[in-house]
Amino acid sequence: MHTDSPPTRRRALAAALGILALALTLLTGPLLTASPAQAATDGPCDIYAAAGTPCVAAYSPARALYAAYNGPLYQVKRASDGATRNIGLLSAGGSADAAQQDAFCAGTSCVIPIVYDQSANHNDLTPAPAGEQGAANAPADAAALPITVGGSKAYGLYLPPGVAYRRSSTMTIGTARGANPESMYEVASGTNVNSACCSDFGNVETDTVDTGAGHMDTLNLSTLGAKGATGHGPWVQADLEEGVFQGKTAVWTPNQGNASKFVTAVLKNNGVNIFALKGGNAQSGALSTWYDGALPDGVDRFGSTWKPMKLEGSIGLGAGGDNSNRGTQSFFEGVMTSGYATNAAENAVQANIVAQHYDGVSTGGGPGRQIVGPGGKCVDVAGDDTGGNLAVVQLWDCKALAADQHWAGSIIGEGTLSTLGRCLDVNGNVTTLGTGVELYGCNGVGGQQWLPQADGSIKNPASGLCLDAPNGATANGTPLRIWTCNGAAAQKFTVTTPILHPVSGAPSTCVDVAGNDLNVNNQRVQLWTCQNIVTGAPGGNAEARDQQWTYSPADQSVRTIGRCLDVIDNSTTMGAGIQLHDCNGVGGQHWVPQANGALLNPASNYCLDAPNGATADGTQLRIWICNGAPAQTFQLN
Repeated sequence: MHTDSPPTRRRALAAALGILALALTLLTGPLLTASPAQAATDGPCDIYAAAGTPCVAAYSPARALYAAYNGPLYQVKRASDGATRNIGLLSAGGSADAAQQDAFCAGTSCVIPIVYDQSANHNDLTPAPAGEQGAANAPADAAALPITVGGSKAYGLYLPPGVAYRRSSTMTIGTARGANPESMYEVASGTNVNSACCSDFGNVETDTVDTGAGHMDTLNLSTLGAKGATGHGPWVQADLEEGVFQGKTAVWTPNQGNASKFVTAVLKNNGVNIFALKGGNAQSGALSTWYDGALPDGVDRFGSTWKPMKLEGSIGLGAGGDNSNRGTQSFFEGVMTSGYATNAAENAVQANIVAQHYDGVSTGGGPGRQIVGPGGKCVDVAGDDTGGNLAVVQLWDCKALAADQHWAGSIIGEGTLSTLGRCLDVNGNVTTLGTGVELYGCNGVGGQQWLPQADGSIKNPASGLCLDAPNGATANGTPLRIWTCNGAAAQKFTVTTPILHPVSGAPSTCVDVAGNDLNVNNQRVQLWTCQNIVTGAPGGNAEARDQQWTYSPADQSVRTIGRCLDVIDNSTTMGAGIQLHDCNGVGGQHWVPQANGALLNPASNYCLDAPNGATADGTQLRIWICNGAPAQTFQLN
């Protein structure tokens, strides 16, 4: 991560010892020592059990949640040969042994097909199936989210749209059903969030359909449904089905939100008439109680109510109960318990979490795309992923996993660019030449409208001026402004969408995998209308995972959804078709970008080609003699 401003948080340097010490830490502040972080004597599930509300499910790719746990945390599957390995701990009760994963996945990529339940119930999670509101989900990229916990390297679980896990109530043990009470918490990123539905964690329906109010009891950390909310999102919310609630109502103004890199989010529900929401910085401090009171009133469209609850007992992570899977989150740990937890237990759990010293990348890059400007520097927000209202927007060295360098479009109206839950904004919403730009809450005013131009500039229509680096400066920290549109290098910006599309024909056509984000071998690669370009056009914020390609110079591979662009049967015959297949390093998976925009397959000496220059949806790609034609001109960025 970049460090464009001094850090504003200080973390404790040693773990608390035992429940008594955890409580003392909560009351008096973290103890400071010079020794490295160690695992706490009691894990969160030990704390809950001692308070009479034992864990019924406990998940973390980063650490043990019981002091005595010494089993696997998750399983990785290798793309090169399909082999799997369970990733365990450095020691009982400690942090993940990330070196196991790094060694096993070296030279290839890995996904996570299983997240293991550390409780005795073995409520293990696997990728969620298709449902009423979304296609089947893919497993998470195992290496997308490097962090440190307890002073050791580990990985979080990066859950962008279309990546989610689930376990049906037909298989779960111990989870709440009907109007029975339960409690839960999760540690997630406060910067990798969006306003889409719904990256949840908790108790969901047996089948992936909406069965009405009160049939879900899940945590939701997002900006979803936040119009009129106060404070700084994301907000710790409860998705209770047929409604996401900050308190008794969808927007509860005392709920001020939690925007730290790592957030502890807490929900408990007695199943009959009350629930509570809490949140805190997972790196320091105590929990704030955002709501503690009655369940929502009213009747939903099915004639169902939230009082009492009607829980079905499945477990979901990363999507809604009906598989609405357009939300995003970064997940580090979380548990579900039986019973209504005490405040003392929750406070002790928070102190235990703080004592783990979560650090490092907490976003996976976040939703959206980088915008590369003059000097190859990225459009960035001052403050190292913490920017609030009025934070200066500037140039900075591009960092792949910097949340505040990833900009999404069309949050409110058309033409907005947003990051960290706020919009790129002209200071004071004025139209004066030379006015600086900042980050500010999205409100749809003219100073927040931005339209990419054909010459690479980004224009603010309200002022008629363009985004500009003063006098062509490219140093880190150069504040951006609006200036007369002049086509100079100081106004050249590229929205780096990680997609592959033909330059010929319609620029809205992308290289796509047949099917709807199907994570299987032998799917044909084709052209299809782009679904993820950040241009401010209606729908421009949608995400098609199988249109998001990355290029690896190390092995000359072009990849999406964990697999490689591949010549069918590894053929070298002109006209052979293209498919998606497990990455295995064969000649048919090597591609070299050419100066004229072609993608050359060295094994055959042919280029990626759209037959006869066709650009219609469903046009299947092939290899063909390299001829420099528009049908072979692709842009990978």
